[in-house]
Amino acid sequence: MPEKLHPNVARVEQALRERQVTGEVVVLDDAAPTAATAAAQLGCEIGAIANSLIFDADGTPLLVLTSGAHRVNTDLIARLVGAAKVRRATPEFVREHTGQPIGGVAPVGHPAPVRTLVDTWLGKHEVVWAAAGHPHSVFPTSFDELVRITGGAPAEVG
Repeated sequence: MPEKLHPNVARVEQALRERQVTGEVVVLDDAAPTAATAAAQLGCEIGAIANSLIFDADGTPLLVLTSGAHRVNTDLIARLVGAAKVRRATPEFVREHTGQPIGGVAPVGHPAPVRTLVDTWLGKHEVVWAAAGHPHSVFPTSFDELVRITGGAPAEVG
């Protein structure tokens, strides 16, 4: 691990410690901006990757932690959260609300809490991997832990 972590990763590590997460941040040799690239580097199933996707729900950020084997149904999640319209957020919207770049958005470590849905399909894996604030960093966790540390709601999102 490098001597000095990227500031985003350091913030995520701090948030993980505050939430008593035992999994350690892993810095990858190559960027892992997609579930497929992360799974290939980690040697796990694509479904064990927790994609952190930020959506714009009527102008409010919504984080959906979804299995890498899943696609999010925006009409379904709009109904779940009571939004008139849910759409993929722009890179600027993502950075504004998370402080992190697309491809590296962590479930925690944002400037302010973000409403979160956690894909129940992640519960099929004993260990899931989530981004840690930068496309080169991830950490191991579980479905139950993701729900706990984010205050998220378990949901069918696909």
